[in-house]
Amino acid sequence: MNPFQRIPRLLLCALLLTAAPLVQAADAAVDAITQAVARPDVLRGQFTQEKQVSGFKNPLRSQGQFVVARQHGVIWTTLKPFPSEVVVTADRILSRQRDGSTRVELDARQQPAMRSVNAIMFALMSGDVQALSSQFNVQASREGQGWRLKLTPKSAMLAKAFESLTLQGDRYVRQVEIVEANKDRTQIQFSALSDAPASLSADEARRFD
Repeated sequence: MNPFQRIPRLLLCALLLTAAPLVQAADAAVDAITQAVARPDVLRGQFTQEKQVSGFKNPLRSQGQFVVARQHGVIWTTLKPFPSEVVVTADRILSRQRDGSTRVELDARQQPAMRSVNAIMFALMSGDVQALSSQFNVQASREGQGWRLKLTPKSAMLAKAFESLTLQGDRYVRQVEIVEANKDRTQIQFSALSDAPASLSADEARRFD
C-alpha cells in the first residue's frame, strides 16, 4: 500500500498549518506570504472537517483539536463524532482510541518507506525548501489581506494519494482543501489558533512518548 494513503489527511493538514506558507519559489507572491505568516514553535487550535466521499450524498463531518510542535511532532485529537487521537513523531505514527488502546500505524524501524514519509512531513514542518520543492509544484496568489497556495505533487508516490492541496490564510492557515487521487474532497477549517504558551505542557509532552 502507498504509505501516504495511510497518513490521516487531517494530520497532514496539521503539518501544513505551520509549514506550507514557508514554501519558497522565484515568485513575489510566495515571498510576501512567507513574510506574512507566523512561524511558532508550538501551535494549538481547533478544526472542523467535511469530507465528500464518492457514493455518499452527505459529507462526513468531524471536529477536534490539535497541537503542532516543531521539535516533537503533532498531536491530532478528534472529539466528534468518535473520540480518537493520532500522534506523529520522527520515528512513528501512533493512534490512540477512546478506550486507551494504542496502535503503531507506521514505524520507521520496520517500514523503510516510513522514512520518506517522515522526511516530507518534517520538511513541511521545518520549511525545508529543497525537500519541498522536490515534491510539490507551487502556485501562490494574494487575496486581499490573505493569500492562497496550491500544491500539486511531483512524485508518483504522492500523486497516488493526492491530486492537490489548496491552503488559504493570513497570519496562519485558516482553510485547507484536499483533493485525493480518487476525487474525494475534504474541506477543513481551523479556528482558535494560538502560539501561546510557546512550550509544551507536561501532559502534551507526555503524549508524544
